[in-house]
Amino acid sequence: MAGLGAAVVMAGGAVGLAWLSGAEPQPVSASVDIAQPEPVVLASAEIEAPADPFANAPTDDVTLPGVTETETALAAPAPAPTPVPTPRETPVRSGPQAPLPGLFEAGPGGAPVPIIAADGTRPDAAYAASFDDTPGAPTIAVVVGGLGLSERLTERAIETLPAEVTLSFAAYSENLQMWIDRARADGHEVLIELPMEPFDYPNNDPGPHTLLADAGMSENDRRLMWLLSRASGYAGVANYLGARLGAERAALTHIFGQLEARGLSIYHDGAGRRVVLEAAASQSDARVAIADRVIDADPDPDAVDRRLLELEALALQNGNALGHGFAYPATVDTVALWAEALAARGYQLAPASVLMERRQAREEPET
Repeated sequence: MAGLGAAVVMAGGAVGLAWLSGAEPQPVSASVDIAQPEPVVLASAEIEAPADPFANAPTDDVTLPGVTETETALAAPAPAPTPVPTPRETPVRSGPQAPLPGLFEAGPGGAPVPIIAADGTRPDAAYAASFDDTPGAPTIAVVVGGLGLSERLTERAIETLPAEVTLSFAAYSENLQMWIDRARADGHEVLIELPMEPFDYPNNDPGPHTLLADAGMSENDRRLMWLLSRASGYAGVANYLGARLGAERAALTHIFGQLEARGLSIYHDGAGRRVVLEAAASQSDARVAIADRVIDADPDPDAVDRRLLELEALALQNGNALGHGFAYPATVDTVALWAEALAARGYQLAPASVLMERRQAREEPET
């Protein structure tokens, strides 16, 4: 800095002399090297670059609240409980080959549809799974439906679920008879699903043979015959959707009456109005069992497990309980794991027909 000051003074003097002499001032320059001091580092730290807020960000699908698309739910991998149940190694037992002589007549296109035999044998009794009932034991039955639409999930349900779980197959399934035969060979009791009109029909259309609240009796009969002719060997029917039809007593009473006339039990998940379902069952004198819980309205393993525990409480209180679910991966796995320790807790898991017999015996008037 001292050197810099001296250079400035010399330059100023030269300019002054030139002015006094009248001469043009000459440009004067001066330079000096200034040593740069070493920077003093007080603290240091590595600073990560800010993350891109849009990189790998999950994308939320826009859906209606409370609505689960069946295709999406089937395709999406569900968080499986731990440990995951393993398939049973061998079939438990098999039922008689279907259709049995005397228990069918020719339906649409010559396909067999069930009837009550001349000796009074009902198809729901003939095709019921064999079971060693323990009288007095709290009994739980579980129906798992929606089968036959996905080969992978259908195989998983047949092979993983205990034989005491009743399986329900969609009437529109390809190779339906093959699936029913395979399930029965593995010991499962089988139902066939009847598509029934929901409240948002036809936006939500269960198919061309849906049973409708406002259709005439003959039209619903025609549709019902087609559905029943899809396969043989089922011990009863279950509904698929049907909240709209389940609130229309006249139409439902007629359909229940047609099913009872053919010796078929009805297992209903409760869609609609329970008072209407019970009135239709009473007026048609049909064998109807309404589910106490839909176990996977929320198809999360923890939620399914809570519904199953509620079935246990109801079975203790009432002697029996009926659960109804869909073939979601979480449902299949959770039911299989839950069933493993059920007997140790004092309950028996039974086919749906066992629960039906118990409820029918309770409802029959004493003579």
